[in-house]
Amino acid sequence: MTSGAATAGADRRGPARSGPAGRRRPHTLAAIATIAALAMLTVAALILGPAPLSSGAGPGPDASGETVSLTGTAPGARLDATLVRVADPAGPAPDDADRLVAVQLRLENTGTAVYEDSPAAATHLLDSEGHRFTGLSPSTDPGAAGLAGVAGAVFPETVALDPGSGATGLVVFRLPRDAGLAAVQFALDGGLANDVAQWSLA
Repeated sequence: MTSGAATAGADRRGPARSGPAGRRRPHTLAAIATIAALAMLTVAALILGPAPLSSGAGPGPDASGETVSLTGTAPGARLDATLVRVADPAGPAPDDADRLVAVQLRLENTGTAVYEDSPAAATHLLDSEGHRFTGLSPSTDPGAAGLAGVAGAVFPETVALDPGSGATGLVVFRLPRDAGLAAVQFALDGGLANDVAQWSLA
């Protein structure tokens, strides 16, 4: 009986193997279709070239590209501030003990009042030891004035923006040569407003 059962089992399995081509054809067709699709994608990539990089996908590793919406104390005072980049060093320092660092910002007036302020006074740079540095005056400091045209356009002493308009420029700082960068801060009202943007550089 045991032998017969085994034989019957073998007979039941036999028909399952009688048509291997018929059972494998769908898988073969799917494999061929997949290979053809991959080939078409490869040809398209060669023709079109690599996809362009997104310029506004989000903040970079040093928080560049991040936009912060701010308000001031005056009615209708609102501003979008974007950290574009940090240049370190930004150029030759006036003396050997210091170095110049430039912070590029994009300012857009999103409020209903005219924005008129000094970006140098409104921007601060924090080092890794907690020291806070104020931007250099472009009209009186030789370090800020000397960077004009080197690292980019330096913000003038006063920037005036009508509602809906914007401007991009640099704020220059003088730091000790061995100071590490920790963060950039910006606020309306010459840096005195309670609403403060901070971008981490660590």
